[in-house]
Formats: sequence, structure tokens, C-alpha cells
Amino acid sequence: MKIIVLAGGYSPEREVSLTSGSLIANALMENGHRVLLLDVYEGMQTLPADPDTLFRTEGRYTHSVSETVPNLDALRARCGNGDALIGKNVLTLCRHADRVFLALHGAMGENGQLQATLDSFGIRYTGSGYIGSLLAMDKDLAKRLLRDAGVNTPEWVLCDPRNASEDDILRAVGLPCVVKPCSCGSSVGVSMVDTREALVEALRTAAAWDSAVLVEQRIVGRELTVGILDGVTLPPVEIIPDEGFYDYKNKYQGCTREVCPAEIPDEITQVASEMTKRGFAALRLAGYARFDYLLDGDGQLWCLEANTLPGMTPTSLLPQAAAAAGMSYNALCEKIISLG
Repeated sequence: MKIIVLAGGYSPEREVSLTSGSLIANALMENGHRVLLLDVYEGMQTLPADPDTLFRTEGRYTHSVSETVPNLDALRARCGNGDALIGKNVLTLCRHADRVFLALHGAMGENGQLQATLDSFGIRYTGSGYIGSLLAMDKDLAKRLLRDAGVNTPEWVLCDPRNASEDDILRAVGLPCVVKPCSCGSSVGVSMVDTREALVEALRTAAAWDSAVLVEQRIVGRELTVGILDGVTLPPVEIIPDEGFYDYKNKYQGCTREVCPAEIPDEITQVASEMTKRGFAALRLAGYARFDYLLDGDGQLWCLEANTLPGMTPTSLLPQAAAAAGMSYNALCEKIISLG
């Protein structure tokens, strides 16, 4: 099969995506496919007479995640794409492939824009469609649907950081709280807030990444995540950062310890599985996803969000959960492409 792995993009999570994409592409080549790893934002300025020559059967793609979020202004200036989020010849190449493996994280890769575009061109791809992607990426919409489906989620308020009232936020959510951009992933722009003064700064930080900001009741507890693949939930993973919370640096620089399967009671595992299946259906997801939870001291699970394109880096959680269920990384990639 000829497969394009789409990665990168104009997103603060592009480095994570390129690392995921490299590993996915390598695994698919090892599985016998012909593969091209393509940056959806940078695209390809010129094409050979026969695009088939771009698809590789051997060799290795490599990329690593730096400690800091990438400079998108510099990327924009270098590529010269203007307002276009899809680079030159990307759609032409995607139409030339048998399947597109979406290895993007954040922005138009996960908010439904790319999925809708691919649908319009009749291009087959992995993961959820545009509706599920949109619903899951917008944290406010997702939490409303999760709550209506009986999935426990912390109290929250959505605000415009340009005219937000700290008094209104504190009355609705209280302290401590968590401030995050409404439609970002990888903990980009997220702040833990304990004081009114810190809230003001956190709103400013989140506003740099999104025009809408979510302020959420802060739950103190153990961090868990549950993957779901083709309707079957995988063993839960517990995430234990060396310090602080599970932020961008801790996620991608090996500054956490992951325990899989998580050492939690069987009844908690069962509740997490049921909540994940309900959330998957409520958000109209497809193929695979990963749901993040906090387990408080009273044994109550709180769902924070759903990830429609979970990371596939060396430190990512879905591959660890799949391995605990007896599925190798290569087999996981093959399963995902078969569900596309």
C-alpha cells in the first residue's frame, strides 16, 4: 500500500507531530508499505514526473522534540505560505496515495479542518472524521457533551481573556484552578493557578495561543490515561511527573515515569473503561483515541479531555498501553491504518 504520513503543520505541537510521524513512517515501511513522510504545512515545492518515486520502502526518518515550543512566526516567514495551512502539492500527493496516516497534533490537524478537506477530495485517512475532531478539540464543547453522557468532568467556565472578569471566574470555579487554551493540546499554554494574581498572568499566557480560554476547577489526584482502539479500551496508564504537572517539557523530555497497567483497583479500571467508551460515542469519534483522567483521593474519576490523534513518540502513552495489551508498535500502526 502507498501511504502518506502527514505530520508537522502550523501548530505549536508540530515538533511532537514530526517525531510521531517519523516513527509511524518507519514502522509502516517495516510492515512492507511504501511510505512518504510529508509536512502538511511545508508541502513540496516541486514534484518529480513520477510521484511514485517519492514513496520509500527502506531507510529511516528521524526527528526529536526540543524542550521549547516551536517558533511559528519564523516557520511562517521561512515557508512563505501566507494564510494557507496546507502546503504546495500536499493534496495532490495525498490523492496519489492509497491511504493517509494522520500524525498531526493540534490546530487544523485535530480540529476537523483537515479532515473536512480530505473528505472533500475523497481521500481516505486514519482516525476520527471532521465532526468528532471538532467536538473533541474544543474543550468547552467536549466537556458539555461528556457531562451530558454521564462522564464526570471538573467544573469550568469559558471566557474571552481580553475582557474576562477575575471575580466572575473565581465565583464560578474558585481556587485552585487550571487555565488552558480552549483548543490546544500537549499542555501548551496551560497554567496551574493558586492565587488571584497568578490567574491574571495565566489568562495572558493562554491568550497567546487561543482567543478562547477555559478555566477549570483543579482536581488534585493521580493522573491516568485510557486508550481506546476499535471499540476496545486498553490498560490504563498512570503518569507520574518528576516534578510539577504533566506539561510540555515533562511529556516529551523523559521527565515522567509511566506505570502501565496503572496500579489501581479493578473497579476503578472498569469505571475508566466505561467512561472512555461513553465519551468516545458522545464525541462521535472513530478508530482510536485517548482519554485523560484524574483520580482524586475519594476514588472519583474526573475526565479532563479526549485526544483524537494521540502522540506516537517514544514516550507516548497509547503505544505503551497497546504494548501492555500484547500489541507491538508496528502492529498498532498497522491496526490504525486498517481502520482508516
